[in-house]
This record gives sequence, C-alpha cells and structure tokens, in this order.
Amino acid sequence: MRLDKFPVIFFLISIICFLTSGLAIAGHGAHKSLSESNIANGDTISISGRILDNHKEPVDEAEVTILVNGKVMDRVETAHNGKYMVRFQLEKGVVQSATIEVEARKTSFKTQTLTFKGSDLAAKGDHYYISEDITLPRVLGPAFWISTIVFVLAYVLIAFELLHRTIAAMIGAALMMLISYTIGTINPAYHIFSFERAIASIDMNVIFLLMGMMIIVGVLKHTGVFQWCAYMAYKLAKGKVFLLTIYLIVFTAVSSAFLDNVTTMLLLTGVAIEICVSLSLNPLYILIPLVLASNAGGTATLIGDPPNIMIGSYAGLTFMDFVKALALICVVAIIALIIMSKLVWGKAYASAKVDNVEEYIRVLKEEYRITDPTLLKYGLGVLAFCVLLFLTHGYWHMEVSVAALMGASVILSIGVLSGKVNLIELIEKDIEWPTLMFFIFLFIIVGAVESTGLLALIADGILELSKGSFIASCALIIWVAAIMSAFVDNIPFTATMLPIVAYLGQVIPGAGNTLWWALALGACFGGNGTIIGASANVVTIGIAEARGYRITFGGFMKTAFPYMIISVLIAHVWLLIFRP
Repeated sequence: MRLDKFPVIFFLISIICFLTSGLAIAGHGAHKSLSESNIANGDTISISGRILDNHKEPVDEAEVTILVNGKVMDRVETAHNGKYMVRFQLEKGVVQSATIEVEARKTSFKTQTLTFKGSDLAAKGDHYYISEDITLPRVLGPAFWISTIVFVLAYVLIAFELLHRTIAAMIGAALMMLISYTIGTINPAYHIFSFERAIASIDMNVIFLLMGMMIIVGVLKHTGVFQWCAYMAYKLAKGKVFLLTIYLIVFTAVSSAFLDNVTTMLLLTGVAIEICVSLSLNPLYILIPLVLASNAGGTATLIGDPPNIMIGSYAGLTFMDFVKALALICVVAIIALIIMSKLVWGKAYASAKVDNVEEYIRVLKEEYRITDPTLLKYGLGVLAFCVLLFLTHGYWHMEVSVAALMGASVILSIGVLSGKVNLIELIEKDIEWPTLMFFIFLFIIVGAVESTGLLALIADGILELSKGSFIASCALIIWVAAIMSAFVDNIPFTATMLPIVAYLGQVIPGAGNTLWWALALGACFGGNGTIIGASANVVTIGIAEARGYRITFGGFMKTAFPYMIISVLIAHVWLLIFRP
C-alpha cells in the first residue's frame, strides 16, 4: 500500500514541530503563581530541588505545590530537567513556627509530600531557603494501561502490515493525545502526556538528517552514477558471476554506509535485475545477498541505517564513534556473507553465462553511462564535504543533520539554478514523506509510553534478569534486538529501546558504550532475518515481485535468517572480547 505524497503539508508540520518544540522547552517550568502581592518587609522563602523517578531520571511537567500551615502558597511545574523553584514571602516572625509542605504529583506517579518546619530552613538575613529533591514512585494507573494497549496495537498494525505503518503510527499518536485532552481533562488519571511533551519527544535531528540525505541522493540519481557503478562492476568481473556478486556486495555495503540502505537498494535493484536476466540467472540469487549487504554495511556508520541515526542522536555518539566501534565487525559480517553466498548459490553462479562478454559490456557501457558529468562533479564535491562534516561533527559540537541539510541546500541550488533538476518533482518523488512522518508519529508514541512508565518497567525487567551483569545484559540486548527486529520493523523497536539501554548503561558497572553497540548491531543485523525486518528488504523484494520474481516470506527467511544468526553471533563474540 502506498500513500499519496503531501510535501507541502509535511513541510508545514516540520516547521511547526521545530518551532513548537523550542517553545515547549522554553515554556517548561512556567511559573503558575498563586501568591498575591508581596508583603512589605516580610521574610522571603525560597524552595528548590528536583523531581526524580525511581531511576533517578528527571520528571518534567510534575506539579509542585507549596503549602504553609495547610494554606497553598504557590504552585509550579517542573522544567524538562525536573527542576522546580518557588519564592514567596511571609510575615515577619512567622517562618520559624510554620509547617511547610512540598507536594509533588503527576499522572502515572504516586503523589509524594515532604513536610518540614520553618526552623529547618537555612537563613541569611531575612531570606530563608532549602533545596529538596523528591522521588516519585511509578504507578500503573489508567494512563499506563491505555498507552500500553495503544502502543501494542500500533505495533501489531505495523508488524503484520494491516495498515501502512505511517497511518498506524499516526492513529496511535493522535489517539493518545486525544484521550489525554478529553477523558484526561475530566479525570487526570487518564492524562497520558501533554501536547508540549509530545512535540518535545520528536527528534528533529533524525528527521532533518534523513530529509537532507534523501535530497542529496535524489539529485545524484539524475546523473546516472549508480547505474554506471553497476556497469563497472560487471566490466571488472568480465562475465564471472560470482566475482560480479562480490563486487556488487562490496559496492552495496559501502554505499549503504555513506548514503542509506533503502536508497541504495532502490537504485541498484532494477540494474541488478537486468544484468541477471542477461545472464539467465534468477535475480533473487543476487538481490538477496545485496539486500543483506545493505543492512550489514549500513550498520558501520551513524548515517547508514535509521536505527543508528536514532541511537547516535539519543546517546550523543559521533560518526567516528560508530566507525571505530562497528566498521570492522561489519567487514567480518560481509566476508561471512560472501562465503555463504558461494555455498548457497555457487552452482547457480557457475551455470550463468553470457555468450559474448565483450559485446554485452559495450551494451552496458552505452545504456548505463554518466548522463550529467557536470552535476555529478558538483554533487560528489558536496557529498564529500558532508562526509567530512560527518567525520568531524563531534569536534564542532554540531548535529549531523546540520551537515546534511547544508549539503542538500547547496546541491539542490546547483541543480535547480542549472535547470537540470526539477524542484517540485524532486520534492514529491525523491523525498520519502511517509517515512519521515512515520518517524515523527513514532517518536510521539514512544514518548507516551516513556511518560507513563512502560519503558521503565521493561528496563527494570531486563536489569532483574541480568542480575546487573554486563555479560548477561549485552546478551539480552543484542539477541532480543535481533529476534524482535527480524519480525518487527527495527525502527519502532529501536525507538522503544533507547531509554531502556540508556538506563542500563548507567547502572551496570563497566558497560560504557558497549550496550549501545549491542543495540545497534542487534537491530541492524536482525533486520536481515525476514522480509519485513528492514525497510530495504521490503523495497527490494517488492521491486523484484513487480518484475515477476516473487519470493515468499519463508523462502527469504530460509536463507536470510541463518545469516542473521551468524552475523549476530559474530557481533556478540566481538563485543564480549573487545568491549568497544
């Protein structure tokens, strides 16, 4: 099922989300003062602190009420970092004998009250102050169960493709907000989260990075460079099919590391099918290794696979952090893929042939040539500049999306001003708006279950199962991520696991960043397990089926799932030995 493109609507939504998120953050902690006019020559009382959950994480939008001798003096909401601060005045001499209460409440948390005497406050002249942190235990109330049910239903719709994943995510996000502002207004126990919190949960770094890379690749596609690379691979192989497969696997893996695996497979699938037809070879015998290579290669960098983009943005990991930790593992996984391809399809490769190799090379040279050398030159220059910024963005303290958007702006300007790129056509056809909208609504859904405590519950369960052991935690994360990502799209699964892995990384001694790498490897390699495990799989098999080459769910899994197990096992052993 495909959605109509709606770039203008999405553009407006993106801008609104970006601006509103800033307003939401700025507005958090807005002082809802109940105090009346200041008391002349009175004593000033300042009370501050943080509201935390069981994991010692800050609780935003918690309502903090200050009572003095049972009378409400002030009420504020905590900021995004859980901090609160109130200041009010009392008549002279009243403070010492006063009973002061600090009450903190929020939906899905148990209300807590701290009580202390005025004599407990520190004093400096006529200014009294105290700082108190309050821990709110989680409560599995109506908001928790509603958000969990909606979350699971959205996953079911996505996993079994009962609805387009963008529609499923949109329904889930809209339903949670609707319940919060209708039933939740009548009974606060049903309030899941606020609109401001929903917008703040959207990671615009991920959205803008994907958008920027889609534009860059969309312009480069008009130059014919990807088809030309396929021709060069065939020319170097000189008709030897297994050697051609190796070249295409390596090219696909490297391209997926620096572009993205979905785009790479969109551009290569048609070319690969045509070459296979000329060889009298079933295209699936090359397409399956290529799609497996795209997922494995995309794991090597921050920008190669959507789960990595999400992990890097959430954990503050740089492009080079990913390369240093994962690139070598991915090389080993690609070598294993080449060996497996030889064992599984070696006989088919050996039987495939072209009667006149030189003649066919000339045909490919004419058909798959560079169509716009000038635009390609500028495009590769811009892409190289972006990659340079990706490599050094940690030094500049700059989000990778800034580099991608700048590169997209430059290359798009060059293409449009030269008259070689149609702006409207590129925006409508080359930018995957449904995918970007899916990410936005997905972030909102995950933000909802994070607010109500589902993710905290899962994190506690993993911690209890692992007994606080790094080895057990690493095994649980990488294998659960792999198996789940094989049967559920790895994007929503990764979004769900981000806060969980962040918590485990803090409480498990010696974990460092290794648990992040376990999640990345499990989610990306696990996507190879089934047709629906990763978007690149769905795209590739869909194109092949449209051309008359169909493979069943079980047929794909018969080959892909064993490779997934092998690659995840390699990654697991690697993580335990080297702990990158």
